[in-house]
Amino acid sequence: MSDIAADQARVWLITGCSSGFGRELVRAAVAAGDRVMATARRPEVLGDLADLGQGRVGTTTLDVTDSASIKDAVEATLAVHGRIDVVVNNAGNLLFGAVEGFSMDHLRSQMDTLFFGAAEVTKAVLPHLREQGSGTIVQMSSMGGQVTFLGFGAYHAGKFALEGLSQTLARELSPLGVRVMIVEPGAFRTQINASKIVTPVPEAYHGSVGAFRTAIDSIRGQEPGDPAKAASAIVTAVHSGNPPLRLVLGGDAVDGIRAELASRLQEVADWEELSRSTDAAA
Repeated sequence: MSDIAADQARVWLITGCSSGFGRELVRAAVAAGDRVMATARRPEVLGDLADLGQGRVGTTTLDVTDSASIKDAVEATLAVHGRIDVVVNNAGNLLFGAVEGFSMDHLRSQMDTLFFGAAEVTKAVLPHLREQGSGTIVQMSSMGGQVTFLGFGAYHAGKFALEGLSQTLARELSPLGVRVMIVEPGAFRTQINASKIVTPVPEAYHGSVGAFRTAIDSIRGQEPGDPAKAASAIVTAVHSGNPPLRLVLGGDAVDGIRAELASRLQEVADWEELSRSTDAAA
């Protein structure tokens, strides 16, 4: 089933449009002839995007940690554009710190944004997509939804959880004409590294987590990925009518995820005999 008639512009609802991927996705969707509801916790920062759209971009408040805000944003999109064809769960932030060092409140806050917020936006839009029998849910995950790095434990927890939920959702929605695409970017020149929340690193981890923080700080603003090119690739995949379940973006992500998957397969093979020995006797 086609997402939408070929002669009809898609309507996008995008979270976290104040900077980075969200802002570039608005531009890319408009350039492709689509209409967008751009959202942010402070929609006043989106005025230039509304001007760019020449009537095809609306703006509204959406805080993914506020249920009422999510409901209002979905209703506002339907009121302005009459439908939703693509929802992009892009809003996010980064908590950096050793697992032993960050608090449970830190972890819950990270999960609220990366996982529960995306899940609630998705659930708010699903009835409309099901009724249409079409649509695409774009989940902005990360290379960090497949590969782990020192100090990113809370971030990985949110992205791994989002990927598990989304892969299941994709299977549930496929018979209903609705698609799910999980996007896994590598390191891109967005604000997430510069604006990360850093928790105190316990002394035992100074040589590992602390050293890795120094390394990622040193590449700030010099990351290999271009957000505008990433946004264009996402729009291209959505417009293809048959987007992949996972869209990897950036050479570093391709290399890193490929190596991680190869390592997992090798470990399964190395321990296969012991693994199979636990089957019940026939």
